[in-house]
Amino acid sequence: MGRRRRGRPLDGILVLDKPAGVSSNQALQAAKRLYFAAKAGHTGSLDPLATGVLPLCFGEATKFSQYLLDADKAYTSSFVLGVATATGDAEGEVLATQGASGVTRDDIERALENFRGEIDQVPSMFSAIKHDGKPLYKLAREGREVERKARRVVIKQLELRAFRPGEKAEVDIYLECSKGTYVRSIAEDLGKALGCGAHVSALRRTRAGPFEIADSVTLNTLEALKSNEQVAAMDKLLLPADTALGGLPLVKLSESGGFYLRQGQPVQVPNAPCNGMVRVALETGEFLGIGEILDDGRVAPRRLIVTAR
Repeated sequence: MGRRRRGRPLDGILVLDKPAGVSSNQALQAAKRLYFAAKAGHTGSLDPLATGVLPLCFGEATKFSQYLLDADKAYTSSFVLGVATATGDAEGEVLATQGASGVTRDDIERALENFRGEIDQVPSMFSAIKHDGKPLYKLAREGREVERKARRVVIKQLELRAFRPGEKAEVDIYLECSKGTYVRSIAEDLGKALGCGAHVSALRRTRAGPFEIADSVTLNTLEALKSNEQVAAMDKLLLPADTALGGLPLVKLSESGGFYLRQGQPVQVPNAPCNGMVRVALETGEFLGIGEILDDGRVAPRRLIVTAR
């Protein structure tokens, strides 16, 4: 028999506004401790330098975290031109400096054209991608560098929001992109294209999948509620697990259909989509989980919520 988890059996999604200076896992552990939650996980790392939207999944919601990992993201970021660093951000050792006073706004706009749409991007050595089971950033900190294959990513929107000229010119950008896009790599590649080097000085994630920065809550807010023993108010900040799955069609089952689905049996659903994954709920509105449409039109269970504790 497995060991009983310590903590409250909470289910739901917390949209955290991660502060700067902590890792995603540190932020997760802080939130998990404040909630005294039995089970929790985050949905894709943000660098310690970065702030912003970091959805945290509690309990049964962790079953659907992959959908947030795979979701599109949006960022605002500031780049410093004229300074290249080892990590591609402000925390790294300066490798080279070259005055950027000759760079104009038009130069930047032209260079950014090459980063829109589908592009091939070589991940930074300071990314969390694993090589032989070890994250690249750990190898980099050991002074090792390994060959990385370019990855195809999609830059859906890339706007130059501001330009501040000078020897160390600064640019502010807004970016909407597919999963796996590294903003620090865009900064480094832009610096190379402009011939002066560049790095990220600030990074804020403003959206992850369906979750916007306006949906988020800070650790300071959670700590204040906890210190005032407002546990119920904290729990109300948790969103239902199916909010992570808004992109999937919804099918509804009768009570009997839900019973058989929970037993692991495919069930017939009138007017269901012809194929693919779907959200499944009872006609009463209770969310059951994710199903898949079979060739014969029935819905088979794939990831279901466990309601009994």
